[in-house]
Amino acid sequence: MGRRGIALVGVVAVAIGGCGSAGCTPQRGVGTSGNASSAELVRPDWRPVPLPLPTGIPGRVVLRDATACAGRWFVVGAMHAADGTTRPAAWTSPDARTWTPVTVAGTSFYGNQNVLYAAGCRDGRLAAIGAKSGGAHGNPRVSTWRQVGVDRLVEVPAAFELYGGPEAVGVSRIVGGPTGWLIVGNRTRGAATWVSRGSPRAGTSAVDAAGFDLVDGAPELTSDERGRTMAFDAVATSRGWLVVGGMTPAGQIDSRPLVWLSADGRSWRRFAVPHLDADAMLQRVTVVDGVPVVIGLRSDGFGAWYDDGRGWVAAGRFGSVGGAGAPSVRGVAVAAGRLVVAVSTGTTYELWSSTDRGRSWRRFAEPVSGVLAGGDSGIGVTAAGDGVLVSMDDGRGAGLWWTRTSTLDR
Repeated sequence: MGRRGIALVGVVAVAIGGCGSAGCTPQRGVGTSGNASSAELVRPDWRPVPLPLPTGIPGRVVLRDATACAGRWFVVGAMHAADGTTRPAAWTSPDARTWTPVTVAGTSFYGNQNVLYAAGCRDGRLAAIGAKSGGAHGNPRVSTWRQVGVDRLVEVPAAFELYGGPEAVGVSRIVGGPTGWLIVGNRTRGAATWVSRGSPRAGTSAVDAAGFDLVDGAPELTSDERGRTMAFDAVATSRGWLVVGGMTPAGQIDSRPLVWLSADGRSWRRFAVPHLDADAMLQRVTVVDGVPVVIGLRSDGFGAWYDDGRGWVAAGRFGSVGGAGAPSVRGVAVAAGRLVVAVSTGTTYELWSSTDRGRSWRRFAEPVSGVLAGGDSGIGVTAAGDGVLVSMDDGRGAGLWWTRTSTLDR
């Protein structure tokens, strides 16, 4: 299958290489019951969505993540100029089909060059994480961003060592919940969180992402004699914050899936997750009709787990991994009780769907087929109501596509 590109023509994101409203030529997939022929792939009615360019120095659009809540949709990324420089960019929409650029205001040298790669939503307001490599060692300089007013995103001032410094490993995701915001990531001591300063523990009500406290070395969350812990995503549940990731036991190379629960984002309880695989790692989490569902890597493919109220249950497997790149779960969304998942197989990107909390899966065609997974490309997915939004970036251009949930059954 030849590689197909994505181009921005004027202010409209359109796919080239024969891609229209009915989607592009699908790739060959692997399902839970073996190889899936192209005839078995679901072909959603993908509609390309116009994305206006923000003001400022022209360049190509870079898209990295998408989110939606309380009637607002957001996509984030950057503008990449011809000279190689970048600047953070974001867009907002009331319906996922009509978009407006968000005014982005950085306050630091690296913040003004950030690529926004993780987006969170709370009460219809956006918060994001961005980074730009720099400094003597070329390490990522991480910034967080919060929405101010209707359409303005501002960088949150922070000390360098809050997210960087000699203890830094990575900052993964930002999520909103009833008590505020939570960031998850990893430090040299293992899994870590950053809690918004307006949390109940501080005696105030969190209304935005104006500042965070680092929780590093928390018992049960951090690495200990049992092994090294890693955290990759979080979600707010009826029982508090749920963080997902895993642990590499001491003296071993394969990982074991873990989840953590906390009422305040500071004190954590650890729970093992059942698995039959030699190697498993949880990478994304969401809630489907009140039930937490986790998506992760399972040896040579992907899989799901869900909490049935008595404990964690291993659900179905899907897909396969291979190639030179690192496989990963790139996004998870819920639309009308349906899971929609974007993954990187290590070679290309794929989209999968489940209507039974991850027990069974169907592959559906991406808006653009054959986009190679790599550092300059990306895929994002979010959903709300009866709509699903997918962003794709092949390193040369990026675009947005929308479809109704009902077309995922075709």
